[in-house]
Amino acid sequence: MYHKPFLMGIAIVLSSALLFANGTAETVSTAAGNSSPANKSITVYANDSFCGDWGPGPKLIKDFQAKTGISVNLVSAGTTGEMLTRMEVEKNDPKADVVIGISDDMATKAYKADLLVPYESANLANIDPSLIFDPTHRLLPFDYGNYGFVYDSQKLSKDELPKDLEDLTDPRFKDKVILIDPRTSSTGVGLLIWTIEEFSENGYLDWWKAMKKNALTIAGGWSSAYGAFTEGEAPLVLSYTTSPVYHVMNENTTRYQDVIFPEGHATTIEGIGLTKSCKDVASSEAFIDYVLTDAQLDIAIANSMYPANTSIKLPDAYKWAPKPKKLSIDPQRVQDNLDKWLDNWTKAMVE
Repeated sequence: MYHKPFLMGIAIVLSSALLFANGTAETVSTAAGNSSPANKSITVYANDSFCGDWGPGPKLIKDFQAKTGISVNLVSAGTTGEMLTRMEVEKNDPKADVVIGISDDMATKAYKADLLVPYESANLANIDPSLIFDPTHRLLPFDYGNYGFVYDSQKLSKDELPKDLEDLTDPRFKDKVILIDPRTSSTGVGLLIWTIEEFSENGYLDWWKAMKKNALTIAGGWSSAYGAFTEGEAPLVLSYTTSPVYHVMNENTTRYQDVIFPEGHATTIEGIGLTKSCKDVASSEAFIDYVLTDAQLDIAIANSMYPANTSIKLPDAYKWAPKPKKLSIDPQRVQDNLDKWLDNWTKAMVE
């Protein structure tokens, strides 16, 4: 199953360099390049989840080639962190023309490594301006989502739901919440950043200390957390506000629903960019344009995210993913402080 929350929970950002050095498994999917009349071919780096059987990659590449005749060598390059590390390692012998799937909170790493060049696509006109996290257009947003808590409506009624993040620390939620470790999961990092946005650097650890007493468990990744939730171990789980869409579209059930907090939810935005080593700029720009237009609906559904293009009409199932107020934090601030925040989190949680 390729469902964005399932993917993002698997991603382990912190140890990306080590994983890559140890030879993380790589899958390469190549469209049939010989059919292109112009024999044009580009190489696209994406994270594993994008390229997998349940990801949007295989269908997107097939459709793009059918429409343009441009062949795409889609390379599954690990997690986002691993992908960026790989591009840095290959800097003197670059392979990728386009990279897709770098989130806003990881973007600074790409900028520092000088891996990207700006591309101001004409299709940006249809992209939600609030999602454009790089005004110089080195990374162009193509989808986004919000972190959130999903509840089991067969275990909790609406009047029993938490009213906000602070309310989750109330003793009535003891052993009813599954959290995720920010040291091992990007979803966990998402909640860590969310609590800093909500309670500031002076207050976020107090929230985590209180939740340590309430959480049934702090899972290592999204998959194990959500699996425990759907198996009935707890009625609330950290996930994404779009998670219920998967259940509606694939299981025809509205049992799992969102808890929307009025103060807002942290947001993650995924971007696509043209690499500095790009050898066929025109074909690569055509691919980026396609991702921002024709491929938007397929990507949103496969990733269970929202499309960045405001002209896309979503299936009715998305009615079960109400959009919360978006919170955002400066990616540079995340890049500069994440290690410190994680160290402080670790100390607070093991006390």
